[in-house]
Amino acid sequence: MIKTLIGSVRQYKARAILTPLIMVGESAMEILIPWVMTYLIGVIENAGESGLTSADFAMIARYGGIMFLMACVSLTCGVLGGRFASQASAGFAANLREDMYERIQTYSFANIDRFSASSLITRMTTDVTNVQTAFQMCIRILVRAPILFLFASIMSFVIAPQIAWIFLIGAVILAVVVALLMQKVQPNFRQMFKKYDKLNSVAQENLTGIRVVKAYVLENEEIEKYRQATQAVYDYSVRAEKILVVVTPLAQAVIYATTLVLLAVGGVQIIRNGLQVSDLTGLLSYCTQIFSGIMTVTMVLNFIAMSRPAMERIAEVLREESTIKNPADPVFEVTDGSVDFEGVSFSYSGREDNCVLHDIDLHIRSGETIGVIGGTGSSKSTLVSLIPRLYDVTEGRVKVGGRDVREYDLESLRNAVAMVLQKNVLFSGSIAENLRWGKEDATQEELENAARLACADEFIRQLPGQYDYDLGQGGVNVSGGQKQRLCIARALLKNPKVLILDDSTSAVDMKTDAKIRSALREHAPEVTKIIIAQRVASVQDADRILVLDGGRVTAFGGHEQLLRESEIYRTIYETQNGGNCNGAAE
Repeated sequence: MIKTLIGSVRQYKARAILTPLIMVGESAMEILIPWVMTYLIGVIENAGESGLTSADFAMIARYGGIMFLMACVSLTCGVLGGRFASQASAGFAANLREDMYERIQTYSFANIDRFSASSLITRMTTDVTNVQTAFQMCIRILVRAPILFLFASIMSFVIAPQIAWIFLIGAVILAVVVALLMQKVQPNFRQMFKKYDKLNSVAQENLTGIRVVKAYVLENEEIEKYRQATQAVYDYSVRAEKILVVVTPLAQAVIYATTLVLLAVGGVQIIRNGLQVSDLTGLLSYCTQIFSGIMTVTMVLNFIAMSRPAMERIAEVLREESTIKNPADPVFEVTDGSVDFEGVSFSYSGREDNCVLHDIDLHIRSGETIGVIGGTGSSKSTLVSLIPRLYDVTEGRVKVGGRDVREYDLESLRNAVAMVLQKNVLFSGSIAENLRWGKEDATQEELENAARLACADEFIRQLPGQYDYDLGQGGVNVSGGQKQRLCIARALLKNPKVLILDDSTSAVDMKTDAKIRSALREHAPEVTKIIIAQRVASVQDADRILVLDGGRVTAFGGHEQLLRESEIYRTIYETQNGGNCNGAAE
């Protein structure tokens, strides 16, 4: 996990390495200052009743100057260390977000199905922020504190080895207590982050479907759902904090007990002339540094304990390998729009006993218009998703242009297969910017031509700014039917070999639907068109119509042939046409 995350430090590696080195300099100065101070107190103590001589004053001034310089060096190191640590941690976080986003873009649909959108958002925001803070603490505070502890302990043994062992006993007790508490708190933080995913999911769902919520007057129910999700985060957070709040009082109890024992034993040693006051003063200074270091490490370990689940979740995203990869020697050109399914079965889980498509054999000629119809859950969308290789088949193979889709370069294949998905998605920006997703360098003339074919130009002309009209986030400024027509225009700009319309005219009226199909037939005769629809009227003039039921092909032929031979198709047609199909079959 650590190796996976550290790979994102990259150009900030120098700052990340410099920070702990600078912290060593700061710690060294903080260790030496009490030692010099102990020496000066010893000078004053040795002067006794005779008082300080001019030589003593000169020595005090000299060593006082040295202490001042040490303090300046310590301050400079602290400032530089803080600056480099901030730059390294902020850069690390930026790289982590970029790396996660880039990795997500390589995911197949199967990979995306493993993670919810809300979970991925949480991982790229809240989780990365926690890891950023933990990283900064590790390279700065977590380096400084152990160094202080180590060298302060050494100096304590140099000054008074007979009582320095008291520190070690206190430190060991405190370390054991902290380790036990950290082990207990981590599961609660792990669950808390999962509840964060649920919280973001509820918020995302509500904001995306806010119009539906208001239409059904369900604001109070949604507020209660969000309150429950918030309460779940609160509960696990409180459980963790209840454990963590014990750490500070226990640590302070150990520190105070150790200090009292040190004073008691040190006082006895002074009375017996085995220890000087200056030595005890130095020991107390180092005692403060030692336990300050332990408390600091405790605080950092607390935060690391909270951040560890976040690290695991980020590493999980970065380690996830796409289930769909380019072949070693890919084909870059799709010669035509022919599509063949040969013994295709498909399962989302990859298990052969859980297939949603069964033994599909289809042969579609280039330039044909194919209608696809069937009941809800008949796997129509799943079938066409295999053509641009959004999923890989479980059995058999899908061919485009006479080649298995797994032989193609993914970008080349998907540029040759334009797919207007069932759920139409537009992005914030102008109409022209959205259309150019189909072709980045499309001219204004090409935009207008594609819009005319999709019957979108007529309503675009009526908008303020026309093709420069800002659609808003998700295309909130246009209707469902207008969204569909813009998405079809965007797909046409790709000049595809295969065009798939997955129920993409459901929100337009019958007249506009017919005009779109007529325009496609006349102006793109060489493009293979696969049209999924719920209305028979949208597919009845197709060259052939595919009838799916339960993930199996039950019929494949022309409209009139299917009226005679396919009970499913005839039932759908009669339901939509008032029970009369005699005239159409004649």
